[in-house]
Amino acid sequence: MTEIFGVPIQAFMGQLTIGLVNGAFYAMLSLGLAVIFGMLNIVNFAHGALYMMGAMFSWMLLKYADVNYWFALVLAPVGVGIVGVIIEKTMLRWLYQLDHLYGLLLTFGLALILEGAFREAYGSSGAPYDAPDVFKGVFNLGFMFLPKYRAWVVFASAVVCIATWYMIEKTKLGAYLRAGTENPKLVQAFGINVPLMVTLTYAFGVGLAGLAGVLAAPVYQVSALMGSNIIIVVFAVVVIGGMGSIMGSILTGLALGIIEGLTKVFYPEASSTVVYIIMVIVLLIRPTGLFGREK
Repeated sequence: MTEIFGVPIQAFMGQLTIGLVNGAFYAMLSLGLAVIFGMLNIVNFAHGALYMMGAMFSWMLLKYADVNYWFALVLAPVGVGIVGVIIEKTMLRWLYQLDHLYGLLLTFGLALILEGAFREAYGSSGAPYDAPDVFKGVFNLGFMFLPKYRAWVVFASAVVCIATWYMIEKTKLGAYLRAGTENPKLVQAFGINVPLMVTLTYAFGVGLAGLAGVLAAPVYQVSALMGSNIIIVVFAVVVIGGMGSIMGSILTGLALGIIEGLTKVFYPEASSTVVYIIMVIVLLIRPTGLFGREK
């Protein structure tokens, strides 16, 4: 049997695939956090709860309205985005000029409220959500079997992350967004509705979390607790990549997912803490993160 560093290749590639899938979710969630922090200066601790909400919405659409996965892939993120609009309009817009701590405390409270509401309504045990028939089965790569749905998750997250980076960094709309956060009065002088732009930016950021939740529903059990199980790791990813760095969040999320997966092969005892160890090392060497900018 072929081995890599003394580990059977099937085990090695299996954990590499799991790490890549986890990294895809880390990348999408940290991307949404980076967009919100970079554009609005808000530390959105409710991101995990909104990710959970995306998964729960897809499950509810199937259970109560018989809406399949493909429609849920559009409708659930839009629903989460609408919730984001309500949050931004009613609460967050009063905090933009205040210290980051106020936004963190508010969104942390929102996360507890949302998680508690869904846990009260549906319990804390997970519910299954089947992948579409087209993604059932595996690809035979010769040295391993790759589940089709996991391959789809990696592909879809890569497309979303690259498209988001391109929109923010390379288009006129992205330039308006960045300018609107740095000098809103000047941008408004050009006839651009900055408050609306800020609202839509937050809705887009949390919509990314909702989309990640829909993609995660067939991989993990749909549960009210699934957001709290991942959000701490995602915040570590954002800190390592650099708060507000779009590309930093994408690359760091994928890399840390892979590192976490391979750690389970070579040193399983450290697999649950390796991300935080890397975070401590990075902060000691570069406090702004790997891709963060010095102020």
